[in-house]
Amino acid sequence: MAKHDIGLIGLAVMGQNLVMNMANKGFNVSVYNRTTEKMTDFVNGLGDRPEGVVEEGTADRIHGYEKLEDFVNSLESPRRIMIMVQAGRGTDAVIESLKPLLDKGDIIIDGGNADFVDTNRRDKELREAGLRFIGTGVSGGEEGALKGPSIMPGGHPEAWPFVKDILQKISAKVGENNDIPCCDWVGEAGAGHYVKMVHNGIEYGDMQLICEAYYILKHGLGLTNDELYKVFKEWNEGDLDSYLIEITRDIFTVSDKETDNDLVDMILDTAGQKGTGRWMCQHALELGVPTTLVTEAVYARCLSAQKDERVRAEAVLSGPEIKFEGDKQQFIDDVRQALYASKLVSYAQGYVQLNAAAKEFGWKLNNGPIALLWRGGCIIRSVFLQDIKNAFDKNPDLENLLLDDFFKDAINNAQPSWRRVVSAAVQFGLPVPAFSAALTYFDGYRRATLPANLLQAQRDYFGAHTYERTDKPRGEKFHTDWIRERKLT
Repeated sequence: MAKHDIGLIGLAVMGQNLVMNMANKGFNVSVYNRTTEKMTDFVNGLGDRPEGVVEEGTADRIHGYEKLEDFVNSLESPRRIMIMVQAGRGTDAVIESLKPLLDKGDIIIDGGNADFVDTNRRDKELREAGLRFIGTGVSGGEEGALKGPSIMPGGHPEAWPFVKDILQKISAKVGENNDIPCCDWVGEAGAGHYVKMVHNGIEYGDMQLICEAYYILKHGLGLTNDELYKVFKEWNEGDLDSYLIEITRDIFTVSDKETDNDLVDMILDTAGQKGTGRWMCQHALELGVPTTLVTEAVYARCLSAQKDERVRAEAVLSGPEIKFEGDKQQFIDDVRQALYASKLVSYAQGYVQLNAAAKEFGWKLNNGPIALLWRGGCIIRSVFLQDIKNAFDKNPDLENLLLDDFFKDAINNAQPSWRRVVSAAVQFGLPVPAFSAALTYFDGYRRATLPANLLQAQRDYFGAHTYERTDKPRGEKFHTDWIRERKLT
């Protein structure tokens, strides 16, 4: 019996859709699930899928197995097995069950939302066992998994040639001829999952920025949802053209079937999170890089979760009365420019963190091509990702995107609007943590001097932590006996 091209373990919706995507592209796929019933229901129900989900011949290319050993033996060598199970212990358990059944050189692909630290560990352990491991980010949700996600693979470089054809064929495609795959090799060990983590962090930031723009327009200007639809529709036809702006536009058109109100107004204002944004912020602190915008986006979700406390606080705490005076249309455009400038800062911070991580772990990341991985299939796809690629093409060693001419000019053009919006939000008493974090980062980054000289004096005063001097070489340390030298009157 002919062996199959690839196997997949874990038949939740993402796993099922990836399997159908692979089979639609002509690959023979073996499938296994810990719960046999889920596997048989999936395989037997392929014929009932709507047209376009399962193409002609697809069902014949998907083969279910009740026993893990039979599943493994059905695959051609070197075996390629993709795991789509719960990150953490679930992934480790599957890997441990596979190891005794595999031969040296076989390939395990983890397509879950894994912590890159776990991917680093698994890569090392599996290398020592003679196996090859790939940790790959997969972005685009359920629809992307079926129709073409953004795929960010990293791990054992010798494994890449054996999985490249499959992963690139099932990925999203962009370009004039729709022939450029949103999938390419990222780097060794946990690099693929790290890039996915940064992608998700930027996603957190983008969503928070859009929500703040919405909040200002709704509560500062009093725009209706119909008016907000028109605003976001117009924004999506310009430099903010992106998936998130597009779906935000659409959200304002949906009515609640139970009340006939707009559905967005019936949704409780408390946000969830799955952890990848938090991971990015935590590792930013470990690296010592200021990923402030994403961090504020995570904190905003945390604050939203304190719904009952906020309701009680509203009854006793007050702020300014909101009263807008001015040109409403001009202010709407100001918000657009503030959103655009803040988004640019978010991506700049993300790449600063990527560069710091690459230095920390010895990864050779290709920053420009990474941006192209995000042009299709994923949540943060937007038109200016090509501008990021262009910036790194001009200067592969670019230390911050804000120093590139395109980004510098865009920020400079938006500055007056950006500052008016943040100022107005403060005057209105409307919280804009992400807008403010972006502007504050920009203002801090563009200044050659910051008040950290006083901070270092304080640290040296109470803890003898030493300081450097402006008139001496970097790295030379000094200490002052502040108590002896102080002058009291």
